[in-house]
Amino acid sequence: MLKKKEKYIVAVVGATGAVGREMVQTLEEREFPIEKLRVFASERSEGKKIEYKDKDIPVEVLKDDSFEGIDIALFSAGAERSKIWAPVAVKSGCVVIDNSSQWRMDPDVPLVVPEVNPDDIKWHKGIIANPNCSTIQMVVVLKPIHDVAKIRRVVVTTFQSVSGTGQKAMDELLQQTTDILNFKNVKCNVYPYQIAFNVLPHIDKFLENGYTKEEMKMVNETKKIMGDNSIRVTATTVRVPVFRGHSESVNIETERKLTANEVRAILSGAPGIIVFDVPHKNVYPIPINVAGRDETYVGRIREDESIENGINMWIVADNLRKGAALNAVQIAERLIS
Repeated sequence: MLKKKEKYIVAVVGATGAVGREMVQTLEEREFPIEKLRVFASERSEGKKIEYKDKDIPVEVLKDDSFEGIDIALFSAGAERSKIWAPVAVKSGCVVIDNSSQWRMDPDVPLVVPEVNPDDIKWHKGIIANPNCSTIQMVVVLKPIHDVAKIRRVVVTTFQSVSGTGQKAMDELLQQTTDILNFKNVKCNVYPYQIAFNVLPHIDKFLENGYTKEEMKMVNETKKIMGDNSIRVTATTVRVPVFRGHSESVNIETERKLTANEVRAILSGAPGIIVFDVPHKNVYPIPINVAGRDETYVGRIREDESIENGINMWIVADNLRKGAALNAVQIAERLIS
């Protein structure tokens, strides 16, 4: 268990990646009570510096004794490294908040979105899982509606930015766009097909049921976070040529009828949500306006005229902030409080 302190020794693992850098920035912006910050990455990043509060912190390589004396570690280094190093950190007395998929569906590991299920933090055994980016922004919006009218079914189509894949994908989109505009041949290294000026209905590996791993993450994680296995969820996840910010078209069916105005009122009073919805004035969330923001934005709220108790919504959030770094830091804030 984490001992109560005025300030904590904190580590960020995978600190040189897009999410890791965002974690460091978020810790600074939110003035998390840090006595000392340590940053870790792979061998190829050793010797690099990460800026924190106008100081350059040297990047370290993980060793068996790296977590000695560390109170909280934020992991963004991928599932394989988390599988190896998270248990090492826990044995050293450190609490791990892990952003990878490694521990999310482990029944002994809480999967937490602080606006939705903060009490689950209490039963952690050293590891707390940070959900998938596309799941986080969706459940933030679903939970207050579920509390009022109980959601029976969710149909979601995502439009996910390349930053969800990492810095190399962002570089590839930029390079492909530049090459196309200069009439050069396009090279594909990160994605199987060109992503510039294109969309790919393919995120992560395909499974035997025809869904991708990303789609099944949304199905399974939603049920675990919401604490309700009766919710039926189906997903189609799409990669789009946007640098930052995930968008989602979400259709829900509730047990009792809700009007669009009732949904707007419910969401307007919910934590972490901004209702941005004046259709006749073209007011709705778009990734370019949401990038860098902490809140989850909702617009295009309307009743589904094809079923009795249906609602359509458009949900947009910064996948590097609320979809990853911010949610992890919010978990840490709950943990120390």
